[in-house]
Amino acid sequence: MKIAVVHDYFTQLGGAEKVAEELIRMLPGAALHTTVALPDRMPPGLVNVPVKTSWMQKLPGMREYYRLYFLLYPLALPSLDLSGYDLVLSSSSGYAKGVHTNRDALHVCYCHTPMRWAWSFDSYSAREEMGAAKRLVLPHLVNVLRRWDVGASRQPDHFIANSRVVAERIQQAYGRIAEVIHPPIDLARFRPSPERDDYYIVLSRLVSYKRIDLAIQACTLLGRRLLVIGDGPDRARLTAKAGPTTSFLGRLSDAEVEHHAARCRALLFPGEEDFGMAPLEVAAAGRPTIAYRGGGAVETIIDGVTGTFFDRQDPESLATAIASSESVEWSSTALRRHAEKFGIDVFRAKLRVFLAKVGAPLPDAPVLPSNAAPRAAAGSVGIVPVQEGIPA
Repeated sequence: MKIAVVHDYFTQLGGAEKVAEELIRMLPGAALHTTVALPDRMPPGLVNVPVKTSWMQKLPGMREYYRLYFLLYPLALPSLDLSGYDLVLSSSSGYAKGVHTNRDALHVCYCHTPMRWAWSFDSYSAREEMGAAKRLVLPHLVNVLRRWDVGASRQPDHFIANSRVVAERIQQAYGRIAEVIHPPIDLARFRPSPERDDYYIVLSRLVSYKRIDLAIQACTLLGRRLLVIGDGPDRARLTAKAGPTTSFLGRLSDAEVEHHAARCRALLFPGEEDFGMAPLEVAAAGRPTIAYRGGGAVETIIDGVTGTFFDRQDPESLATAIASSESVEWSSTALRRHAEKFGIDVFRAKLRVFLAKVGAPLPDAPVLPSNAAPRAAAGSVGIVPVQEGIPA
């Protein structure tokens, strides 16, 4: 069976990219396709994996302006040649579900969420800095994109959702039923530590809808030390809001992330996420999460056992939850045991069962361990742009 994995784009590092990475580890013979792949923004396990990209790979300014090209991604999908594949797995929070496959091929979409900027534009853009003209024009363009998205949702034969809340969104937006299979957590990366330091952490891409501003403001109110790990387009705005107790560390190595995760007082998780892998990664390191009660967090955090919630997205509500959590004796053993329910082996087993159920049983070929991935030939840069020109 010839298998292709198609991901929206590799222009940022987040949970969706970790899922795409795991699909390739699980299916080491699969071909990887995407619209755009920036070499320094590939997941570590995919750095040397051959990637077939679209004509968008050659567009100027992609690193800085990939979000501004949002209307071009649907036009780029036809240049991804998926002929000859028996099984196509799309990893999509945007476009990849819209790829065209052979009539006899089976297309399964692992959906991280219906396109957020199309279906939740008002909340997604509320804290984005944009001029009056852009705010006037964008809603009309987003409506065009939403209509395309509904049509694209008919391409997959089956949907998998990363959480129950995303399955509900898929039903509402597309009228499709989705199986829920939670994303894989790499438990081997994290270990509890007997050492404890006096700081909180944020572990996230810095984009406005994740509400990192609430974590900064709450820690400023309490005089608590906060380490912000990650980078993104919202960094300048957040830096301007930060008080003296907040430090921005940018992107860190896996070893540095693991060090801080195991020694922090807690992870602060103030946004409403589709799923949210960070609370489970930190739980695997034996530390709790203080999260907004909404989205995928309610499926992955046990109140009073693996973390605690706050109910209003304002600094005072989060500050109250932080102060309350400091009187709790958190059990690293209970936290780790909970995280193990979401490990890579659990993900692989559930995905295999689902694929067999829909008519694509996987052969009993060996899968690669979580710290390995297929590699290109020596000297290969891995990324292979297609030759088609930009459509007229």
